[in-house]
Amino acid sequence: MSDEVKDMRSNLIKLCGEAEGYLEQHFSTILGSLPEDQNPLDHLNIFPYYSNYLKLGKLEYDLLSQHSSHVPSKIAFVGSGPMPLTSIVLAKFHLPNTTFHNFDIDSHANTLASSLVSRDQDLSKRMIFHTTDVLNATEGLDQYDVVFLAALVGMDKEAKVKAIEHLEKHMAPGAILMLRSAHALRAFLYPIVDSSDLKGFQLLTIYHPTDDVVNSVVIARKLGGSTTNGVNGTRGCMFMPCNCSKVHAIMNNRCKKMMIEEFSAIE
Repeated sequence: MSDEVKDMRSNLIKLCGEAEGYLEQHFSTILGSLPEDQNPLDHLNIFPYYSNYLKLGKLEYDLLSQHSSHVPSKIAFVGSGPMPLTSIVLAKFHLPNTTFHNFDIDSHANTLASSLVSRDQDLSKRMIFHTTDVLNATEGLDQYDVVFLAALVGMDKEAKVKAIEHLEKHMAPGAILMLRSAHALRAFLYPIVDSSDLKGFQLLTIYHPTDDVVNSVVIARKLGGSTTNGVNGTRGCMFMPCNCSKVHAIMNNRCKKMMIEEFSAIE
């Protein structure tokens, strides 16, 4: 791309990120203001992209399951925002016994997010919110089996790499890092995470959706640990080599060719 197009793309990513933040804030405020006898989580379908989050959550859960021999007990989501739909979807539909620690730099976002789950008897006990810049979070990051990094944490390459380097420094060896990326023209909406950005991690999977789910999914493992000794010395994730036949089970037929090519590039 020419410098002019690169600048256009950078500005568009920032504009879309700001718009997405306002969108989440708007609908989180509406849901949080429902009458006290209503659970906001029963009305998430009013959010325009809720169905996309359902698809993305299922995809990420299935991909994560391919590389883990156990159900994670604690997950961190960095950049959870005022409407932490990824954590909510995973907690409600896929990981009913997992605790989710949501990190965001914006205290108002965390207040809105906390209000969403406060009336839910289950999630109010399994959703914890931390107001901090991830670059200031050091102690405790090694307690998580899985760390998610939101697509809009690090709006440019330098900031994204800085966040990944910080997580690599403080995550537990053997823990999984899941990232949102973008592919082809979708990279005009979200930043791209390249394999070269993942120093200190073993790249396990890159998956590019071909439906209306915009974000690509990148999964990596923090190097330096045993595959049988996980966080806090307990039995942790067992990471398997890339197995296309297993991954195909979670995809429709039109995605198979793309996935095989992606795994070939990794190997």
